[in-house]
Amino acid sequence: MQIYKVGGAVRDRLLGKPVTDIDWVVVGATTEEMLAKGFRPVGADFPVFLHPKSGEEYALARTERKSGRGYGGFTFHASPEVTLEEDLIRRDLTINAMAEDEQQNLTDPYHGQRDLEARLLRHVSPAFAEDPLRVLRVARFAARYAGLGFTVAPETLELMRQLSESGELEALTAERSWKEIARALMEDQPQVFIQVLRECGALKVLMPEVDALFGVPQPEAHHPEIDTGVHTLSVLEQAALHKQPLTVRWACLLHDLGKGLTPEEEWPRHIAHEHRGLKLIKAVNERFKAPKDCQELALLVGEYHTHGHRALELKPSTLLELLQSFDVYRRPQRFEEFIATCEMDARGRKGLEQRSYPQADYLRGAAAAARSVAVQPLLEKGFKGPELGEAIKRERLKALKAYKDAASA
Repeated sequence: MQIYKVGGAVRDRLLGKPVTDIDWVVVGATTEEMLAKGFRPVGADFPVFLHPKSGEEYALARTERKSGRGYGGFTFHASPEVTLEEDLIRRDLTINAMAEDEQQNLTDPYHGQRDLEARLLRHVSPAFAEDPLRVLRVARFAARYAGLGFTVAPETLELMRQLSESGELEALTAERSWKEIARALMEDQPQVFIQVLRECGALKVLMPEVDALFGVPQPEAHHPEIDTGVHTLSVLEQAALHKQPLTVRWACLLHDLGKGLTPEEEWPRHIAHEHRGLKLIKAVNERFKAPKDCQELALLVGEYHTHGHRALELKPSTLLELLQSFDVYRRPQRFEEFIATCEMDARGRKGLEQRSYPQADYLRGAAAAARSVAVQPLLEKGFKGPELGEAIKRERLKALKAYKDAASA
């Protein structure tokens, strides 16, 4: 029995990056031998075990063969005869197909170290094209390592293009796709994830609504970058630079989808794109079964982001409607995330990345003014039921009028 550290742990150590998760592969062992040593089995499809003390995952060396469509369409074979090289060849990228023993002796049959030095994301073997999930994974690695100068090897991009055109991407489950998308959006340069998907034709398969934004012009006065797709990438870039959470990054990606539906004769203006985009945002949310908080924020941002930009001009009654829509009294965090998304949208414009965004503090102040209205005095006056609701609304409107007057003074 020989045990090797494999994959990301080896890659990141060679890159000088912190190693968080460690995967191990066991060569020359049987399931019975692993159980005898106290390992606990957890793998449903192939033999994976948890170490009795560390809890880390140890997998028996295995080969795989394509047997059906999609990510799950594989038959696995694990036995003591499977070599380390045979196990490594089924991996996606050369930089993930290295192993090291306990003395840190490197086994690198597919030249992963060379590709690390060349800053290339290159597939290990033609079997890469058998797994459609790898299109998303490579794009995610491109987003993670773009800051180090990594790019996708042309021949790998070509395989990704073939996969995108083959219909295999449609076989991916919503859950697997979302897991990769969510992880990619939380990388240092999530805009690179979208760029790579677009370059290989996967974006128009997975998110045609986002792909449709490229080439759609906007008014240069507000958008010096002009292209709506380019703007969306810039907004996503700003969200990452400002360490925004996943909810905000997802909303940033989808906020302008309505502009893809504007008739060409109306370009570069996009009147009512906020409302037109809602059905598209809903479709993307449902396609990937995004978590509820991501879905809700994306829809609210899609509908109200221009309200955020015009916050200082809004009438108190419109401001109150906005606050009610977000339920700022019970869900203040969601409104904070809306404000953050609007700010990223404002900064995601060529040459305006450092602009100030006074709307943010103004909206926070408005929410505080509305929340300051006390309910108890109204109850003491005998208001109840629908009348109480109307009375609270009147008082909040009064508070917002006072707040707006004070802010304007």
